[in-house]
Amino acid sequence: MFDRLDSLKKRFEEVNETMADPAVASDRNAYQALVRERANLEEVVHAYDRYLDLKRQLEDARGLLGEEKDPEMADFVRAEVDELEVALGEQEELLKVLLLPKDELADKDVIVEIRAGTGGDEAALFAGDLHRMYSRFAEKNGWKQELLSSSPSDVGGFKEVIFSLKGRDVWPRMKYESGVHRVQRVPVTESGGRIHTSTATVAILPEAEEVDIAIDSSDLKIDVFRSTGPGGQSVNTTDSAVRVTHKPTGTVVSCQDEKSQLQNKEKAIRILRARLLDEARRTQQAEEAESRRRQVGTGERSEKVRTYNFPQGRVTDHRIGLTLHRLDDILEGDLDDVVAALRDEENAKALKEVDRA
Repeated sequence: MFDRLDSLKKRFEEVNETMADPAVASDRNAYQALVRERANLEEVVHAYDRYLDLKRQLEDARGLLGEEKDPEMADFVRAEVDELEVALGEQEELLKVLLLPKDELADKDVIVEIRAGTGGDEAALFAGDLHRMYSRFAEKNGWKQELLSSSPSDVGGFKEVIFSLKGRDVWPRMKYESGVHRVQRVPVTESGGRIHTSTATVAILPEAEEVDIAIDSSDLKIDVFRSTGPGGQSVNTTDSAVRVTHKPTGTVVSCQDEKSQLQNKEKAIRILRARLLDEARRTQQAEEAESRRRQVGTGERSEKVRTYNFPQGRVTDHRIGLTLHRLDDILEGDLDDVVAALRDEENAKALKEVDRA
């Protein structure tokens, strides 16, 4: 491990020196590539520097302890040695995590698909709650959000809503949200005060670029039709809605939110490309399932991942047995504790796989 860390530290210093070269700085593409490489190395190198500093402090403290004759001072130094040993151990564990294979999708933006599940109108309202939760989470993280497609419910919320999130660490922080989300509460339409259980499905798709998924135009069937639902200003008075069918897979995507047929077509193809990449990724994961058990859950959309219990004000993530009595905060987009717990569990499983290898 330490040979690799020394190599990464040396490369980090080389990148810094190269970036200072005026000739390199004038080449935008080369410079940006170095900026990205430096960003990828920075965290692990700084953690390694911290480890080396703690190691030097510990060696110095142990040397003092061996020379100290005053019992009271020796106790003081011994306590310092104990603290440094703990800190050094923790820093070594952090380095092990930072050296784990990088998620190949770590730099991807995402497309989020939320659909009402069982529960009728209440499920649609819950889908709207989840959309709001992720919107707040995006705002807290400084991500850009773009609505791609929506099918509002007559009572509020959504039958389906699809939107993109762009920004730093979007995939690493959103990837755990895929699956079935369950809500337990008294619906606004329930006069008897009975608690109902409804669901909504969430799919987190890495947004694909053309280099990731090539789509042959001859494989697409494009249909146009008149938009339905709330409209005006020509939204549902012209044939601006677009349905794109990918003939090889039978995947169908419809978009109708924009007034322009071209804009709807572009958004539909973005969603289609993301779905095809996601399907390819899932196929690969299925083929490698035995060697990839370190993933948190299976990622299947049919998996029940989380329950939001309103009467008790709690949220439970079933994959790791985490229960937090902070329902209101979480629905306002405060998902940091949940994401951190899921990430820690994923890292712990990955470290066990490394230890067994």
